[in-house]
Amino acid sequence: MGADLLALMDALGIQRACLAGYDWGGRAACIVASLWPERTRSLVSINGYNIQNLARAPEPAPPEAELRHWYIWYFQTERGRAALQRNRAGFCRLLWQLWSPNLAIADGAFARTAASWDNPDFVDVVIHSYRHRHNAAPGDPSLQPIEDRLAATPAITVPSIVLHGEADGVDPPASSQRAASHFTGPYQRRVIPVAGHFLPREAPGEIVRAILDLA
Repeated sequence: MGADLLALMDALGIQRACLAGYDWGGRAACIVASLWPERTRSLVSINGYNIQNLARAPEPAPPEAELRHWYIWYFQTERGRAALQRNRAGFCRLLWQLWSPNLAIADGAFARTAASWDNPDFVDVVIHSYRHRHNAAPGDPSLQPIEDRLAATPAITVPSIVLHGEADGVDPPASSQRAASHFTGPYQRRVIPVAGHFLPREAPGEIVRAILDLA
């Protein structure tokens, strides 16, 4: 994902940018900011330092964290793959409700999003991502040099703001409290009241404000 983001910037002729992202997009933004700081003016990262530490993947998390990540463990099985394949919209709607308990999900808005899950490779991409992060599926050999650099959990040196939804049901604000140790440049962390996991949908103004503050 980081390599894709860098390639997109190259294709658009963008030499430096303020990167902002959450969840998988936040991972891409953090990777580019850490490995290619010369291409990054600043960073808005939702939920903290989103670079996976594959070396520590076998280490168990506290029970309450493992419970919130139930779907990840389910996706390690073929039963989990079949469940996502058979009922993509139902599965994802449940996750939306658990992750953002204060978000009113309008049927029309959900349907517009759900159409993207009909992409024929959606299930394969999702399952591979969640298995790879726990060393249960191989990565792309051509990207191994990037994986090797990320194994050192490199610091992010560019000016950064971390945003976190107060009601995030999958990665609560406590999970980013120690993120500051990974940021060696100017750094702020802001917890957004009421909002859950989907900050771009629930609090877009806070993301725009963070980008403008960094500018």
